[in-house]
Amino acid sequence: MRIQTGAGKVALLAACLLLAVPGLAQQRVNSQVQVARQFWLAAVGQDWRQAYTKLSPAAQAQLNEKQFRQSLQPLRGLVRQFGPVLDLYKLGFRLRDTAAPETFVAYSFRADTLAARPHFQLDVSFQDSTARLVQSYRLVKVQ
Repeated sequence: MRIQTGAGKVALLAACLLLAVPGLAQQRVNSQVQVARQFWLAAVGQDWRQAYTKLSPAAQAQLNEKQFRQSLQPLRGLVRQFGPVLDLYKLGFRLRDTAAPETFVAYSFRADTLAARPHFQLDVSFQDSTARLVQSYRLVKVQ
């Protein structure tokens, strides 16, 4: 088979690249649940730089990496108490006074799953249902 046109050669080359490079043909975007899990697993593992990359530009503008690391220092004690394994606790939308609901994902420590309610909730919020970067995060002591 002989390709006569330059456009045909380009199309053939593009098709070969798509087949040869894994993941290039089918790039998957992580879900909000996956992004929240990656964020908390990085924070629990004290991989601050990786966790910081999961923050939206607006969140990064509010605090630098050092401030971010300091804000998560209470997490170290919780990891010592409950261990580093996390489970999805809940997800949904928070209805606030604003026009748009806030998307959130919450994790808890697996060691805490047999309790009626977990002692702590590791909460992440997103700007909207399509966002894939963390807008805000917090450790919530459950009453």
